[in-house]
Amino acid sequence: MSAQNSRILAIIGQGYVGLPLAMAAVDAGWTVIGVDNFEAKVAQITGGSSPVEDISDAQLQAALSKGVYTATTDYSIVAKASVITICVPTPLDDKREPDLALLRSAASGIAPYVSNETLVVSESTSYPGTLRDIIIPIVNSLKPTETSAVYFASAPERVNPGDPVWNQKNTPRLVGAIDEESQKRALAFYESICDAAVSVSSPEVAEAAKLLENTFRLVNIALINEFTQLCSASGINVHEVIDAASSKPYGFMPFRPGVGVGGHCIPVDPLYLTWWARQNGGKATFVESADSINHEMPIYVAERALNMVDQSIKNPKVLILGVAYKPGVGDVRETPVSELRDYLKAKGVDVAWHDPLVPVWEGSSPVDLDWNCDVAILATKQPGMDLNQLITKGIQILDCTNSITGQAGVSSL
Repeated sequence: MSAQNSRILAIIGQGYVGLPLAMAAVDAGWTVIGVDNFEAKVAQITGGSSPVEDISDAQLQAALSKGVYTATTDYSIVAKASVITICVPTPLDDKREPDLALLRSAASGIAPYVSNETLVVSESTSYPGTLRDIIIPIVNSLKPTETSAVYFASAPERVNPGDPVWNQKNTPRLVGAIDEESQKRALAFYESICDAAVSVSSPEVAEAAKLLENTFRLVNIALINEFTQLCSASGINVHEVIDAASSKPYGFMPFRPGVGVGGHCIPVDPLYLTWWARQNGGKATFVESADSINHEMPIYVAERALNMVDQSIKNPKVLILGVAYKPGVGDVRETPVSELRDYLKAKGVDVAWHDPLVPVWEGSSPVDLDWNCDVAILATKQPGMDLNQLITKGIQILDCTNSITGQAGVSSL
């Protein structure tokens, strides 16, 4: 059985990466099968309700009604596909080391149904060697006997949830394959759905580049978080310093301080790099230091906020404004606000939170902005969050977003 001539794409994982990829492929003329292990998510998608902010219900419903997109938990349907992309999460385990359980599960799930001449692409972020050492051996050991040729490539996802400018189509994609034919097919696929596909010499180069992209951000955020603490201790406004440095037209790129780092990439991907370094007998000392600085930032933020409270108040009440890891989304994955809240609670503080885009967070519900507090921490500036009522009531606010200027009682990080 050969699927080489079909323009049918199977995507394993229908979350923040897989569903936008599915809609981009549909727009480019592909018929897409979305496979996901979670029945509730598949039912939600099939019902026309998008689980991710970047895809509207209307866009999803249009694809479903035209019959060019279906979602399922059944892996056997990938037998129809000429291209299979793996877009599952690659989180950290309890030891903060790579957890490839979902990636292995995806490879094992598709393997028995891979048709001859199928291209298998890993979009999941992982350390160099993952495609060659983990995915390929699993697929080759479990594929049907009549499937003699399978092509393999790595094209790490570049998704920035909530970004109004950059999306699946206009963001260049790196493509690195195991041989010439695999590379040719992988480039042809990505060129059909993206404006630009960038060819690299191997899967390992593509995998390493993805780790570098997000490690670059981690270390620069850590640098500015550390620099912020130095400036604050000397009474210098760090944002004015950043603006001043930004006037240099070359050799500088502005980063801004915050509660820490969050999301599915920046707090996670660099630790795939540090783990990979250790496996190869090396050490990514600089990256490990940056990770530590960012993890200590919520503690610094908490102490700054508590210092704004009248010291006679023994059990202060703190309201955290915005718990998602970035503005404009309801995504709380790896949010540094969790560490901020935990530290405050450990100090006996009464903590509540408010976020218009997050209905429930780690088993707790939000409060209204009129919740009586001694200080508020603006962790994430969400749309639809009117802070004027806090300001007019004279509530002290520690602004970690540099979004409130010239207001009495508001201190910038």
